[in-house]
Amino acid sequence: MTGRLYGVGLGPGDPELVTVKTARLIGEADVIAYHAARHGRSIARSIALPYMRDGQVEELLLYPLTTETTDHPGGYQGALDDFYADCAERLAAHLDAGRTVVVLAEGDPLFYGSYMHLHKRLAHRYPTEVVPGVTSVSAASAVLGRPLVERDEVLTVLPGTLPAPVLAERLRDTDSAAVLKLGRTFGKVRDALAEAGRLDDAWYVERATMGAERVAPLKDVDPAGVPYFSLALLASPAERTFVPERPAAEGRGEVVVVGLGPAGRPWLTPEAQEALAAATDLVGYGPYVDRVAPNPRQRRHRTDNRVEAERARHALELARDGARVAVVSSGDPGVFAMASAVLEAAADFPGVPVRVVPGLTAAQAVAARAGAPLGHDYCVLSLSDLLKPWEVVADRLSAAARADLVLAIYNPASRSRTWQLGAARDLLLEHRTPDTPVVIGRDVGGPEESVTVTTLGELDPGQVDMRCLLIVGSSTTRVNGGVVYTPRRYP
Repeated sequence: MTGRLYGVGLGPGDPELVTVKTARLIGEADVIAYHAARHGRSIARSIALPYMRDGQVEELLLYPLTTETTDHPGGYQGALDDFYADCAERLAAHLDAGRTVVVLAEGDPLFYGSYMHLHKRLAHRYPTEVVPGVTSVSAASAVLGRPLVERDEVLTVLPGTLPAPVLAERLRDTDSAAVLKLGRTFGKVRDALAEAGRLDDAWYVERATMGAERVAPLKDVDPAGVPYFSLALLASPAERTFVPERPAAEGRGEVVVVGLGPAGRPWLTPEAQEALAAATDLVGYGPYVDRVAPNPRQRRHRTDNRVEAERARHALELARDGARVAVVSSGDPGVFAMASAVLEAAADFPGVPVRVVPGLTAAQAVAARAGAPLGHDYCVLSLSDLLKPWEVVADRLSAAARADLVLAIYNPASRSRTWQLGAARDLLLEHRTPDTPVVIGRDVGGPEESVTVTTLGELDPGQVDMRCLLIVGSSTTRVNGGVVYTPRRYP
């Protein structure tokens, strides 16, 4: 079996800017190959050293020349071609023996890098993968704290080895530019920037992210001390366009009523997540607010469960003053929750926008756990008689039972409401048989989740509390192996 060749980018110099994948591959490699000038010191190796291990074979690829002066019969290019051919065959010997070879490259392997010359000679012969790295251009932009390009602007990357007239023309016609390979070309590049009328905007960055990093206006740099590992940068023309701070109340205030679903982040829709992330203030019943992960940027307004009108007005007042308010509800905010309370109060706050973001309901969650009891027509009803008389609740229960609808019953019991569920069961038994399936879902999606399947005749109100939701089947609802479903066809 042949080995595998990797060309890995090490980034601009800081070993902490090496990608996780590159670090892993360096540590796993049988052979580490890297280029160096005649002095034998390799910047690439120094960056990779924290990730190398004892016992790895190192292949030093020593450039035969560092200037274009040579007596090679093929000239400068001929000398380099012979060098890369020799390097490729040395690495091929390892690959033929089944060894994994990692070739180190500063920056990105295919961005003005020496690795590409080996890639062209070996990638068609052996399994090969290139791992990208942070380029020197990105590093220079970062250390300057200036953007490269914005929106439709054009970035031009140029080698300083181009003729001066070509450099000046390209620099004159682009928005942003990076000129690499300075060193001995620095004087020519500076003159080209001056001719293009861009010298005052140009920055000089030397050894970006390394210990000897240096940043200065390019026009102030002495050409005598410019190394090869430096570049000239023309940042985005928009880099000085700072946006003035907008007053907090200007066009920003709104109320978004957000459904959190029955429990936990997995039940939260992406739209709800977005609304919560954008909010400056969270308003809601304390336990529901607590379900949203804390963010020190946001203010949290926790209230009691029985002050819906006051909570809605408070949210609208905050929004009127410029806040982006998320009013949170369990399940769906439009089902026995805060959406109607906020919209009712919003009549007194003209100009304050209100949005409702739906959520997965408790009825849907319990139904899914049980099977498909809501597979046909159904009714959603609350047993709470705090906001409506019990007579209304009883009439609606009887009407839904006579219509043979499946019932999803919210708020079946609480500490202060203990008799209503028994009374509801008796009313339903006037129209349903005792063997009618009943699903009791408690804390569905939460740590104390339980789903119980029983019958209307055996329903024990003592097993039900405020954290429960009941689904009472119709005459067609069936139980098969513990799974409850209501057929879509009605006899």
